[in-house]
Amino acid sequence: MNGKDKLSVAALVLTLLGGLWLAAAPWLVELQHRTANWSTATVNDFWLGIGLVALATTALTTYVATALRSLHKSTSPDVDESTAEQS
Repeated sequence: MNGKDKLSVAALVLTLLGGLWLAAAPWLVELQHRTANWSTATVNDFWLGIGLVALATTALTTYVATALRSLHKSTSPDVDESTAEQS
């Protein structure tokens, strides 16, 4: 993992945490009562937070899948196709 990868993963993790906070903040800081109808600001905060969480989760999953695929390719033995066909 090089420096750019570390910075990218850190940014994605911060985006994920920010999205979680944004989605939960109206209730955690008691701006929205649990039993009251959601205000426009609460709806906006919640769905924007969920969108950020989805974006960051998708990007992190893609990064991990790509890294695992690269690792698998680098550790798998090279098989000569002509030898494999004759077996």
